[in-house]
Amino acid sequence: MALLASRELERWRDNLATKLEPATVNRTTRILKAACNLAASHDERIVNGNAWRNGLKSLPGAHKPRNVILTDQEVRVVIDAARAIDPAFGLLIEVAATTGARVSQLVALEVGDLKGNGDGPRLMMPSSRKGHAGKQITRRPVPIPGSLAAQLREAAGDRDASAPLLLRSDSKPWSATSADHRRPFEAAVARAGLDPSVTAYALRHSCAVRQILSGAPLRAIAAALDTSTKELERTYSAFISDHADAVLRKGLLDVAQPVAADNVVTLPGRRS
Repeated sequence: MALLASRELERWRDNLATKLEPATVNRTTRILKAACNLAASHDERIVNGNAWRNGLKSLPGAHKPRNVILTDQEVRVVIDAARAIDPAFGLLIEVAATTGARVSQLVALEVGDLKGNGDGPRLMMPSSRKGHAGKQITRRPVPIPGSLAAQLREAAGDRDASAPLLLRSDSKPWSATSADHRRPFEAAVARAGLDPSVTAYALRHSCAVRQILSGAPLRAIAAALDTSTKELERTYSAFISDHADAVLRKGLLDVAQPVAADNVVTLPGRRS
């Protein structure tokens, strides 16, 4: 470790780039940098941290989002198709489409996470384990429409508050692994007549874009989707730019447009 030089690591990284995609190279170098940092934290003789910090810098231009964004109508068609295949699966997909949560979060929902009545129902959505090791699981309120809340209350029945909220049709909990829901979703996509490449993650992307275009603050969207504003800006920058254009246009000064005089008032019962 102490003999490593930045030039050696840089050559190794660049050699990887001749065989792998830039994004794969960056993931690989991040793993190696983490291993080097761990080793250095346990051995005070390792003081050449700049070797891997400089030699294993990420390749530029590697982040190329391939996000499939569905229209609201396409989302409804997918939900209906999933419900036709299996009502329990349809409910899982509707919650995913409405909240934008990952499947790993949905399967961790408990009956007691369904809160509120009337106009303010919400789910106390558990955070995912994505991120650093030892991440503490927290719960954040995510609003849902009353129609979905009613379906969830009916599905929950009289189960204990700590019981899973979403169950399969055989009354067993859903698994967070894709094997449990990938094939049914593929069948729903085919039934809906959409591109076979559409995956369940498209529901999350579509939810994020829907919220951005609605004018919701990025910080609020990030909290609801268990992500960061930085990640939202990086992944959905094109949609944010479109939304910013519409918002900023409302405040444009157009000197060619006449301004109404401020001393003109409307008399009661008469024309202005």
